[in-house]
Amino acid sequence: MNTRPAPALYTALISGLIFPLHERMKQHASVAVRRRMEESQYWPEPRLQDLQLQRLKRLLLRAQSKVPYYRELFASLGFDPARDLHGLSDLARLPLMDKATIRANSDLLKAEDAVGLARFNTGGSSGEPLIFYIGKERVSHDVAAKWRATRWWNVDIGDPEIVVWGSPIELGAQDRVRAVRDRLLRTRLLPAFEMSETKLDSFVERIRATRPRMLFGYPSALSHIARHAKARGQRMNDLGIRVAFVTSERLYDEQREQISSTFGCPVANGYGGRDAGFIAHQCPAGGMHITAEDIIVETVGRMDSRCRAARQGKSSSPIWRPATIPSSATAPAISACSIPRPAAVDAACRC
Repeated sequence: MNTRPAPALYTALISGLIFPLHERMKQHASVAVRRRMEESQYWPEPRLQDLQLQRLKRLLLRAQSKVPYYRELFASLGFDPARDLHGLSDLARLPLMDKATIRANSDLLKAEDAVGLARFNTGGSSGEPLIFYIGKERVSHDVAAKWRATRWWNVDIGDPEIVVWGSPIELGAQDRVRAVRDRLLRTRLLPAFEMSETKLDSFVERIRATRPRMLFGYPSALSHIARHAKARGQRMNDLGIRVAFVTSERLYDEQREQISSTFGCPVANGYGGRDAGFIAHQCPAGGMHITAEDIIVETVGRMDSRCRAARQGKSSSPIWRPATIPSSATAPAISACSIPRPAAVDAACRC
């Protein structure tokens, strides 16, 4: 997280003017949130914890006042945030929430004064997709957190980017407006689930023609393209790629090595989900940094009585429970359960 060099003129225009205008038109506060995050990322841990506690209390008080599900839950538990919340550890008084609970209480989880909620769903990799709703504030915080992490690697919005993705949500949104936006932002999307030999040849050619500053995609997809390029004898480490961002799957050591050696760049792991938000991201020093301004993460032992999955023996390791703070105040899902825990996120980072 060192001082960033000056970006290229086009990148500076996009990240400093065009993209902020785009976000303002969508009524997103992403620019202001990112700037605040780039200040708070240097705060000492006690100051961040104070911020978390303040924001958590505001969220719980709002949930108690405006969200029917939590109003009833808090009453049944005898829990009053104004009276009972004194520290982050008091969050453990609330039961873990699983996807079945969210599905059964979708409307009750919306704030009574919520406006502009957007419907989202998970990919359904663990079974039935989860449908949920988020507001513009939450989207702004997710965009800002990802943007901040991108800038750690001396790349920015507007730098040429290849995205290897396969979500129907993204692939189905390639209309004319989005196509124009992606062209302006210099983002090229490659379908991750079309991996025939012919397609792989075209992907390698497109990456070479684009000469991206960053790659983004599933580790399995990027490593597959890397192996294909190596098998074809096609050099890919001379393109000026600065970083390969990976997410959505477990990153294995051999995948990291394959991607890094083939494309000649470091690999940065990211961790999160559509429902949980942007939880953590790797920095150039190798540490996994939690988005502490927006997320409280609790490590729950597998025998903890609050975790139904642990009681049934379905979890063999600790889990995280992320509680999104006021960036989800219009449709909060406090204390979501069964989030697999990535390694090496607790230790202090040398950055």
